[in-house]
Amino acid sequence: MIRLSLVILAAGIGSRFGGIKQLEKVGPNGEVIMDYAVRDAVEAGFGKIVFLIRRAIDKDFRAVIGDRIEAWCAERGVEVAYAYQEQTDLPEGFTCPGDRARPWGTAQAVLVCRSVIDGPFAVCNADDYYGKQAFRDIARYLQMQTDWCLAGFLLKNTLSCFGGVTRGVCRVDGAGKLLSVTETRNIRMEDLGSRLDPDACVSMNMWGFGPELFAMLAEKFVAFLNAHGEDRDCEFLLPEAVDALLQEGRASVQVLPTFDRWYGMTYREDIPIVKEALSKL
Repeated sequence: MIRLSLVILAAGIGSRFGGIKQLEKVGPNGEVIMDYAVRDAVEAGFGKIVFLIRRAIDKDFRAVIGDRIEAWCAERGVEVAYAYQEQTDLPEGFTCPGDRARPWGTAQAVLVCRSVIDGPFAVCNADDYYGKQAFRDIARYLQMQTDWCLAGFLLKNTLSCFGGVTRGVCRVDGAGKLLSVTETRNIRMEDLGSRLDPDACVSMNMWGFGPELFAMLAEKFVAFLNAHGEDRDCEFLLPEAVDALLQEGRASVQVLPTFDRWYGMTYREDIPIVKEALSKL
């Protein structure tokens, strides 16, 4: 069996949420959403967990979840590693604008993990509850195939009642291959059936990759910085990087349809809904 790694992206600031939402306790015993992701991933067959965080939250992260998860994983023979996303982690010849306060985006976050990943791996967000099916399907696919994969959710299962969200709207061919993914912002409940199909396939940033992705992201990051490096807010996003590789014919991504309902905390008002859903698991 190939050892699979899971990268959990936990460096986001959570500006709309109003705090470090990755550390919000939402389970009946004080669990955070990552507790559920790690358990589901280990049960699905992942043998290594990589937490991608910022050094500024390292102490709090370890106190709230890191040390506890590391002990739980050690009992099951699962390794835990850390990688750190910083604004100053740039290729040679580039410097960070002095007024930039936010990380460089999810594609750079994944690129940062290249030093602790040496085989197939999955990526997921730290503040999203995906359900068990997506972890099982991605693990199975990565054990059997060399192509990349994406857990494809139904748009209607991924929205917040309290405001707009950003989703990667996917075009998929008859064989289930991803043709394109378009980052679509400010999607609201009232858009279903008018602006967008409720059953449209969307990306929730839950991917399966091979380690060859890192060299491709490094190349794309240089191109991104040449075009946008002076922009204090522009982000190098994973779906957009993958979409560019698809359009260049350099990637093949199988969409794995997922019918579980997503739960997440885009807004602080989402917390009671997430708590109620997790209490019923």
